Order: sequence, then C-alpha cells, then structure tokens
Amino acid sequence: MITALIAALAAMSGLYAQSDNSFVHESSADGYEWPEQPAVLENLDRWQDRKFGVLIHWGLYSIPGIVESWSICNEDWITRPEGSTYEGYKQWYWGLADQFNPTEFNPDQWSSVMKDAGMKYMIFTTKHHDGYCLFDSKYTDFKITSGPFKDNPKANAAYYVFDSFRNKGFMTGCYFSKPDWHCEWFWNPYYATPNRRPNYKIEQHPDWWQNYVGYTENQLNELMSEYGTFDILWLDGGWVSGEAVNLDSVLEKARSRYPGLIAVDRVMKGKNENYQTPERGIPDTQVLHPWESCIPLSNDWGWVPDAPYKSWQKVIATLSEIVAKGGCFVLGVGPTASGVIEEREVDILNQIGKWLSVNGEAIYNTRPTAEYVSGSDNGKVWFTASKDASVKYAVYVPSGIPEYAPTEAEWADAKAKGVNIAYSRHAGRQTITWQGNVPKSGVTLLSGGRRLKYTVSASGLVTVTLPAGLPVDTPVALKIR
Repeated sequence: MITALIAALAAMSGLYAQSDNSFVHESSADGYEWPEQPAVLENLDRWQDRKFGVLIHWGLYSIPGIVESWSICNEDWITRPEGSTYEGYKQWYWGLADQFNPTEFNPDQWSSVMKDAGMKYMIFTTKHHDGYCLFDSKYTDFKITSGPFKDNPKANAAYYVFDSFRNKGFMTGCYFSKPDWHCEWFWNPYYATPNRRPNYKIEQHPDWWQNYVGYTENQLNELMSEYGTFDILWLDGGWVSGEAVNLDSVLEKARSRYPGLIAVDRVMKGKNENYQTPERGIPDTQVLHPWESCIPLSNDWGWVPDAPYKSWQKVIATLSEIVAKGGCFVLGVGPTASGVIEEREVDILNQIGKWLSVNGEAIYNTRPTAEYVSGSDNGKVWFTASKDASVKYAVYVPSGIPEYAPTEAEWADAKAKGVNIAYSRHAGRQTITWQGNVPKSGVTLLSGGRRLKYTVSASGLVTVTLPAGLPVDTPVALKIR
C-alpha cells in the first residue's frame, strides 16, 4: 500500500507544483528600508557582487518525490491521492521520518557541483514548514539525528552542508521556516488543522503561543551559534511575523558573532527584510535596492522523479535578465532522498558553469545601468555595467533558446549512445542589434576576446556582426567600450 501511495504522489507532483504557484510570494519596493548597520550594508554589497546562488530543499518530501511540506496543509488548493483521508495522510507523512536514511549523503558533491556551475552563495533549508529538522536540535526529536541516519558520522547534516560550502568560498545562508506544522504549539492536537496558520486563537491560548515563540527562538539561536559563520538568515513563512518569534532578539545575538549578517524576513517589509525575494518570477522593471529572484530548476523546489528541468540556456537567460534589472538569482536544486544531486541535473548545472566561466565578467561584480534592455532581431539584449561604470556589457538572448532540458528518457537514451545533446545548434554569421549604449571604442566577444565589427546608425541603432559558427540558441555576452 505504501508503495502504491508513493507512486501516486510522484505522479501528482506536478499538480502540487502548479497549485503552489498560486501562493507566489512577492515583494515590492514600497516599504523597503535600507539597513543602518555599516557591516550589514558592506555584506549586502558583497552579496550583490555574487549574483548567482543555490537554494537547496531537502527533507522528508524527497523520499516520495513530492512538493515540499504543502501536501499536509489542509487548504482547498492541495491535491492528495484519491481515497486518502487527511489525518491518515498526515500520519503517513510524519512517518517518513522513520525512513529518511540518506546513506549516500555527500555534501562535498553538492558544493563541488554548485561551484562548477558558477554559483557564489548558497541557502540551505534547515527546517521547512513540516517542522522536520536537518540539524541536531535539542528542542525536538523530529529531526534527522533521531531517525535511521542517526549513527552516520555526518548525521547532523546541516553542519556538514554549511561546512562544505564555506570551504569552497561560498557565502552561506541558513533557511528556516517560522511556521512549524509538526510542533504542538503551532498545530495543537486538540484542534483540527484547517490551514497554514496556528490552528487555535492565540488570544485564547497565549501560553501555547508563548511556548511556540520560545521554541522557535531557541532553534534559531541554536543555528546562529553552533553551525559556523553565516552571511544570510533567510526566514520563510510570511504568515508568521518576525516579531512573533522575537526576531530582533535573535538578530542582536547573531550579529554579536557575525556583525554583517543579512536578515531576510521574507515579505515582512521593514528593517529585517534586508533584501526582497520575489518567488518564481522577475520584476517587470529595474529595481535598485537589493533583491533576489528565487526560482527552481524544475517545477518543484525539492527533488521529483523525471522532473521537467529548465534548459541551461534558459537559466542563463533568466540570470541575465535578473542581473540587468538589479537583482541576484538563487536557483532551486533538490538532492535525492539518498543524498546526492542526480546526474541529469549535474549535466545542466555543468553547462551553466561552462558558459559563466567564459562570460561571467558580464554577470559577476556588475551593477545596473540606466539603459538596461533593448529589443533585437529575434531576441533581447540585457545590459550591465562594471561597478565603476567604466565598462558596459551586453548579453544577447535569442528568442529560440530551448525552455526545457532533454527529458529523462531522452537524456538516458543519448547517454547510452554516447551522444552529448547538451550543446546548441550552430549556424552561419549572425548580427545583433540594439538601441542605445553606443560603443565608444569597440565591442569584444567575451568568449575568446575577439574584437567585433559594428555599425551605428544615425538614430543610434547599433549592429554587431558575430563570428560565423556561434550557437543560434545560446546567449552571447559582449563587452562594450
């Protein structure tokens, strides 16, 4: 029966993902407050240099390969297997804690893959809304160190994940969910669980709520004191305010250890949302205060079998748009239940890294420029500038880039035949056109450093001739002087 249930859930993972899209978190410029602490401002500037990071979701949901946590939330957009009861399903889900045994857990593989992908910062989910802890919390037994993985030398998984990424030079971010659906002081067993919020009226049970506040504050203090130096504390669950979990106190203690700690109390506008986090989307126009788009590589944040992954070209196109508009891009990647990044995902990430290794000058350490986008023949051109504004860059994104990577079956077939299907189609000589950002002394192809011929019309239309044989479905980066 359990096997059948897992199969049904895996088949329905796309439905969960589509439903979850209706709860996209948005942040707007209204209400943004620049931090007052010099060390935080300095670290924000350093973070804005990094541009590209990874957001890792991993937990009980990785076993059946379903959407993270949400299937146990009793809201009308949630879909569960036909014939299941809500309470029965929830108990089944909690029981996954007795099965979570990632015997191939290899944080060094994770950090190596992400470094090779050109990522410069990371955020790891220490606890999602389901309350399952990937760290050895003293305040609950619902954690990885109490299950079948407890005797593994790396059972305190979060510690080793953060340590591995720090050792490779990443800025490190700690994801933590303020709501905790497993905690009796949030969803109390005396009542039913109608939605994502506490299942009781706080004014009728202030003692329960204070127990929850203390529990959450204690866990945050654990993470901020026992798991190494952090650059970012990334708090999810915008239906619970930071004030409700004594966030000011947590940050005061944490910043006594690391003064530059960036607080991201998501969608809670004010002093503790040091950068804003539009989810699964990009602002329509340029935004000049710190922000980050968080978008998964597949339709889900965690690992899902046979996921429809975005193509590496699509990820580069998305990154180029985000950076031109003034933001950073954190890409969602989910390890398997066994504890590794699956090979098909690794292939996509490697291709991203190859592009960035030769074109990253147009992305990293850049800042927005006033004329940041222009239409071109069959595509768009996104512009960035060096921090001193002495050089501008153009990333041409052709309209024909593939949206999705090869499917699991296509990838497996190509691999069996020894065929690499990650590379793009090539063609003859191409031209790129854009309006504005007129070169003063030349245009250079970043890949190889070749100077390119260009013309400028009386109306300011720039036409650049590319070398023959470049891919026609791959972004192209140029330096403009």
